[in-house]
Amino acid sequence: MFNVDRIREDFPILKEKVNGKPLVYLDSAATSQRPIQVIEAVSDFYLKRNANVARGLHKLGEEATRRYEEVRFKLKDFVNARSEKEIIFTKNTTEAINTVMYGWGMKNIKEGDKIVTTIMEHHSNFVPWQQLARIKKAKLELIDVDDEGKLKESELDKIKGAKLVAVSAVSNVLGTRNDVKKICRIATDAGALSLVDGAQSVPSQKTDVRDIGCDFFALSGHKMLAPFGTGALYAREEVLDKMDPMLYGSEMIRKVTIEESTWNDLPHRFEAGTPIVAETIGLGAAIDYLKKLGMDDIRKHKEEITAYALKRLGETKGVKIIGPKKASERGSLVGFELENVHPHDVAAILDDSGIAIRSGHHCAMPLHDRLKIPASSRASFHVYTKKEEIDALVAGLEKVKMVFG
Repeated sequence: MFNVDRIREDFPILKEKVNGKPLVYLDSAATSQRPIQVIEAVSDFYLKRNANVARGLHKLGEEATRRYEEVRFKLKDFVNARSEKEIIFTKNTTEAINTVMYGWGMKNIKEGDKIVTTIMEHHSNFVPWQQLARIKKAKLELIDVDDEGKLKESELDKIKGAKLVAVSAVSNVLGTRNDVKKICRIATDAGALSLVDGAQSVPSQKTDVRDIGCDFFALSGHKMLAPFGTGALYAREEVLDKMDPMLYGSEMIRKVTIEESTWNDLPHRFEAGTPIVAETIGLGAAIDYLKKLGMDDIRKHKEEITAYALKRLGETKGVKIIGPKKASERGSLVGFELENVHPHDVAAILDDSGIAIRSGHHCAMPLHDRLKIPASSRASFHVYTKKEEIDALVAGLEKVKMVFG
């Protein structure tokens, strides 16, 4: 049974106070909190097993390598990749997408080619394609959203003739859950490769890259209870094998002579330099934790919390919700505006009450320009969020309204 009160006991920071008030953490879309199991996994490595990987033949080095590589297999199973060779460790979603932009895009996109993405993308899945199009003199076309924040079905035709389609599984502003399986199928039928930004979806629902049918899938560990600096790129092996490395040096090399160098086998070819070993082991602990809770139960809990937030915020005078109105069509976040109050002021006053939300453009300036708003407020949820925290948010917004008359 999914017991939120029991789960919260695993998160030490939730016992802390902010400005003398109990912490109400509603900023999990920016980064999640970490359970003690993850914190202890990182600490255990540094206390008992610290060594570099894939180099030393001593016992400590071999143990570090084994634990580090175990996480690759955990990730493979977590996203249902065919092989561990298809899992590239990165620092975050941003690095994963840039790995594709440099390794595949610079090699395959030519002058006049078309790249398709959407207006709702995070800068990490927008700027790389914008810059690639500029460098290669290619065309960048955007799929627009309707008044409810859903992708316009009529504009999916833009995918025809594209070389690459890049789309987020869940918008970090609108909360919209996109039908990425459908979009990837259209891309494949059109002869295009597809990339899915899964930063906001992976922590909240089962991920099956084979069922989605994407060629690339990017994710961040820090949004799924894991340490900062962890993430991954999934790429189909046959595509990955033809890509060029983005970085050079260390483990990605097989042989170096004065005249030339040859690259290592997959996946290490794309992992230059000394990796972040302890934090990656923490990522493995986070995957174990999520799997123990059960991704179906996590999705159910988050949908219930999101539905409750939509209801309570929808009843609050002066609040305008951004994005779809049904929780089943959303990820676990709600973006909103408070009439006549700037989002930064909303966040500052809420913080005085110990309530943490996000304010600003959320690394999605083109979308905010499209919505004709300079910024927005966002409350986002995770496995440890409870309904009482939504009530605290609503009470906090009433305080904001009182302050601004």
